[in-house]
Amino acid sequence: MDQLSYLFGLEPIGIKFGLENIAAIVASLGHPERAFRTIHVAGTNGKGSVTAMVDTALGAAGQRSARYTSPHLIDIRERFVIEGQRIGAEALDRAIADVRVHIDALRAAGTLDVQPTFFEVTTAIAFELFRRAGVDIAVIEVGLGGRLDATNVVTPEAAAITSIAFDHEQYLGRSLREIAAEKAGIIKSGVPVVVGDVTADASEAIARVARERGAPLVRAWDGVEAVRLKPDATGALTRLRLRTPAHDYGDIDLALAGAHQIGNAVVAVRVLELVGVPPAAIVDGLARVSWPGRLDARRFPDGREMLLDAAHNPAGAAALASYLEEQAGERPALVFSAMRDKDVDAVLRALLPVVAALVVTRASNPRAADPSALAERARAIEPALPVVIASSPRAALEAAWRLSPRIVVAGSIFLLGDVMRDLSKSLPLP
Repeated sequence: MDQLSYLFGLEPIGIKFGLENIAAIVASLGHPERAFRTIHVAGTNGKGSVTAMVDTALGAAGQRSARYTSPHLIDIRERFVIEGQRIGAEALDRAIADVRVHIDALRAAGTLDVQPTFFEVTTAIAFELFRRAGVDIAVIEVGLGGRLDATNVVTPEAAAITSIAFDHEQYLGRSLREIAAEKAGIIKSGVPVVVGDVTADASEAIARVARERGAPLVRAWDGVEAVRLKPDATGALTRLRLRTPAHDYGDIDLALAGAHQIGNAVVAVRVLELVGVPPAAIVDGLARVSWPGRLDARRFPDGREMLLDAAHNPAGAAALASYLEEQAGERPALVFSAMRDKDVDAVLRALLPVVAALVVTRASNPRAADPSALAERARAIEPALPVVIASSPRAALEAAWRLSPRIVVAGSIFLLGDVMRDLSKSLPLP
């Protein structure tokens, strides 16, 4: 069995909360997570964008920086980025093999009484890769929640909680207060935490944990002016005027589209200020950051347009809908798939009013919802909207192109991966 087959063979184990497995693995490895400084980023939405912004600015400041994110879109190596480049295949294979040896030994000794999950093993691999590469600092994105997430074995220099919204309620809680408390589990004694714009209930839950642990709490927007500006000749996707209590940044470019990214940028900037990154590097990092699959516009020679967005929960769908409402021209067709455990009705209620037609399909993931069930829900929400059922993501793209020269792909990160994989093969689309 090759190393990637071993790793992906762990996926059926599913999600397991708790730090016992990862703690045993990193101890056996000699604690690679302590070989470099870390910044820890949690949140319902925006944590990947903030991770990418912080990592890029750290690199602009001359740090040998790395980032660990999840899930990936096409290639697992996207999860492990060092100095802006995903890890090489050979380095990844070696790290998987070596971590696997330690896991097998721990299981044989009875230290691990169950097989660790895909995410636990992948997290250990990330720490080992970053240690071997001699990184100065790594930005670590939480996988799910925070308190019991495998990444929570790090003791960071700073932490961030980008947002609190409904998602994964079966694991994190049925109220925003409960979800916030789980995410606040990343807060460590004396370590400052930056908190984005959250509800009063969520804010109090996070503040309580910070008080208990003696962690300085920075409310990202306190004392901040961030004004969205009209685009100019620089071609930046977003422009803003930014002033924080620490620095007046003036007019700056942000290489990610959407008004919601301004809030993410404010969180990233406050984190970067905490760890002493110079203002010039912060500005450079925001202008150069790349985070595929988030309001990711693709234009084809024949004039067709495609927008890829990872919106998969109600808050993400609302942000996408807001962006679509701002766009001139005819409404796009929406190519949509979702996982069975998502609040599909809330996502569709946000998106259907701003699209001209819906094409539902099944992403290549065992948890994907039945397209017929998705179509039934959509017709109940927007009875007049044209709805098409497609047998595959590829067929869904073809159907959407027949409906409109502008299409949006959203609802599942796994669907985005399917579509981006098709695009990377340069397959002709009608």
